[in-house]
Amino acid sequence: MTDLAEVREHYKAGKAALLASLAASGASSRGIHSLLQKFARHTDATLQTLWERTGFPAAACLVAAGGFGRGELFPHSDVDVLLLLPDNADVDADPALKAKVERFIGACWDVGLEIGSSVRTASGCVEEASKDVTVQTSLLEARLVAGAKKNFQQLQKRLAAVLDPQAFYVAKTLELRQRHNKFENTPYSLEPNCKESPGGLRDLQVILWVARAAGLGKSWDDLARNGLATAFEVRQIKANEALLSLIRARLHLIAGRREDRLVFDLQTAVAESFGYSAEADDGSKLPRRASEALMKRYYWAAKAVTQLNQILLLNIEERLNPNTYPLRPINERFYDKAGMLEVASDDLYTREPHAILETFLLYETTIGIKGLSARTLRALYNVRGLMNSKFRSDPVNRDTFRRILQQPEGITHALRLMNQTSVLGRYLWIFRKIVGQMQHDLFHVYTVDQHILMVLRNVRRFFMAEHSHEYPMCSQLAAGWDKPWILYIAALFHDIAKGRGGDHSELGCKDVRVFCRQHGISTEDSKLIEFLVGEHLSMSRIAQKEDLSNPEVIAAFAKRVGNERYLTALYLLTVADIRGTSPKVWNAWKGKLLEDLYRYTLRVLGGRAPDADAEVEARKREALTTLALHAEPFEAHKALWDTLDVSYFMRHEASDIAWHARQLSRHVGKAKAIVRARRSSAGEGMQVLVYTPDAPDLFARICGYFDEAGFSILDAKIHTAKNGYALDTFQVVSPTLADHYRELAAMVEADLDRTIEEPGPLPPPGKGRVSRRVKSFPIAPRVDLRPDEKAQRWLLSVSASDRVGLLYRIARVLARHRINLQLAKVSTLGERVEDTFLIDGPELQHNKAQIAIETELLEALNT
Repeated sequence: MTDLAEVREHYKAGKAALLASLAASGASSRGIHSLLQKFARHTDATLQTLWERTGFPAAACLVAAGGFGRGELFPHSDVDVLLLLPDNADVDADPALKAKVERFIGACWDVGLEIGSSVRTASGCVEEASKDVTVQTSLLEARLVAGAKKNFQQLQKRLAAVLDPQAFYVAKTLELRQRHNKFENTPYSLEPNCKESPGGLRDLQVILWVARAAGLGKSWDDLARNGLATAFEVRQIKANEALLSLIRARLHLIAGRREDRLVFDLQTAVAESFGYSAEADDGSKLPRRASEALMKRYYWAAKAVTQLNQILLLNIEERLNPNTYPLRPINERFYDKAGMLEVASDDLYTREPHAILETFLLYETTIGIKGLSARTLRALYNVRGLMNSKFRSDPVNRDTFRRILQQPEGITHALRLMNQTSVLGRYLWIFRKIVGQMQHDLFHVYTVDQHILMVLRNVRRFFMAEHSHEYPMCSQLAAGWDKPWILYIAALFHDIAKGRGGDHSELGCKDVRVFCRQHGISTEDSKLIEFLVGEHLSMSRIAQKEDLSNPEVIAAFAKRVGNERYLTALYLLTVADIRGTSPKVWNAWKGKLLEDLYRYTLRVLGGRAPDADAEVEARKREALTTLALHAEPFEAHKALWDTLDVSYFMRHEASDIAWHARQLSRHVGKAKAIVRARRSSAGEGMQVLVYTPDAPDLFARICGYFDEAGFSILDAKIHTAKNGYALDTFQVVSPTLADHYRELAAMVEADLDRTIEEPGPLPPPGKGRVSRRVKSFPIAPRVDLRPDEKAQRWLLSVSASDRVGLLYRIARVLARHRINLQLAKVSTLGERVEDTFLIDGPELQHNKAQIAIETELLEALNT
């Protein structure tokens, strides 16, 4: 029998030799997969020796699982193994077998293997895999290391028999989305995880997992043979996978342990292992750190992986659901493919380069479009070289880009998508220079390009009612702002000159001045944009570092900004900029300092401080006028209004505000539910008002009532008052409403009141009738759950084919998980519904619960 100390020395010596090979491999990633396979084979040989010396029953076998199952092993990764026993074996009931298992696992640790082990029968594996997709994934790439081949083959057959490719695809893509949320949905974190972050190795593994489960191939070459990837894409994937693998292996080597994060402490050492050293950056006057050179290479690889991940997963989804992606023409160049923008031909962009930027304009302006199809993403990926200086100077392209920036909606998503597809950096060449550009300070946690897009997103949210609860004063000021696109352009350029040497604010002013002239921006607007880029740091600096009680400080700042319009714009950009550095940088105190500086400066300028309104006050005044016409007592509205915040007034029209006050002012705080119904002011359907103490299942209960009573909900405005009462308004329709309005209104007031006052179990949902059009053109349902920046509230977006009772199905899932609904925006666009919910609840803090909620919602939308 082989001596254990001898096995340990042999394993240790072999691993040391492999680590030396890794250290000496230089910057080339060409041989990294071969080296990782050698690590795995060396580990295999050690495990086989230990297996033989333990003396397991002939029917038992040792199986490599997880990453080890792929036949590649990173230097300090766990060695995941499964001890597969015969179905009639019972470790707990067989002391001799139990002793062998313990002796084998102990021996593995003794020789230096960082082992992760499980002991199961084939039946146990199948049972666990059916309950846990992680176990199913781990066993998907399992391979035999030692022992009974027949037992292993039977396991593979049984696992294949219970594997549902569609369910597996849904589970893995939901898991991927949750993982991306954890990393802020960006590959550009300054300390990325090269395995788990967006654009990391895990994104590539997901593609192969779902492809293997669907029977579409086990390798990149298989995917190419099956038409899921082009030869060019496969070359790109292999090159980027090899680079990421080499970076991860070097991290393990340098850290001396399992370490997948490119943390600041290790970046320089890893960069130097690639041969990078401090040098001038492509003609720049600034020296570039070795770590910057490595990280830029990493970010570009991660970006390519993100793009290719989208393309291939969409292709696989289409193969799994070949009949749910009908084409609807938008114009002669583009189609709507179940909510995805599809090019009419693969060579569209080569033939008509103007269509490249038109893609993103249509993405913003076409109702129902939520993304780009695999075909469109692939076409964009293949024409990056076409976007040259001639393309950038084309007047048509400049006009299209300006229109993209000036659209009322979709600006954040469009520019992010342009950056993800490399179009933004190709069109705006100066932006390309800061893609993947690191920021070495204690505040920014994103690269420059990602920070810029984060700031633009923050500015955009000031103009969206569903985000008014985040920074109410900014939302109030934004409500009275006439040209949001001025702030968007300023956000896009405020840090665009970073890394060039000199004052990036001054350099950015020159850049944006040229941009405005080239894109036909008026002189007046150009001056404001240039001012914002040049002064984007001044308000923060003064608020945080100077004495705001000193009149001279305020007077000097007032002189600097010149007027209220410039001050308001700078305040909005400053708040957005600070919030875009890091989720941890912004706090209430900084907010108060900036708000104080704004108010003090406004007084000096001769304006008036915002009094919770502009737009809000106008709505209140109009509502008060309406109340006076109805002879309501003086200040009768006050009891109700004192319980409502700014988001309520921003989301409701003056006529609705007055109606609510008339119906509820005498009932504020009373325990009894109030239900009122009236003919809709929109001219169709009926408005139903519900005012009652809030409860987790209230929304579901109301939706269930409307479902059972035969009403379709067209719109719902859900609001939770400060006193804990729900104030909800529903727009509903019924085939018989026009002829029997009064009877139906009385019925709703009585029956819905009783439904709320006498709660019982939620009724089961109806069958959900669908129209013939929906049957002919089914829409693949989509669910997106994202946290706000404080992870206290969540935005849930749902897209699906419309049907009776659909909203109730969604509400039941939320109620089942005790999710509190704070705001709801329900939109019906023909046969498509696009619903957005602002929610919170304890379960949302747990990753598994989030995935369960999304999975149940998808099941509800599919039934």
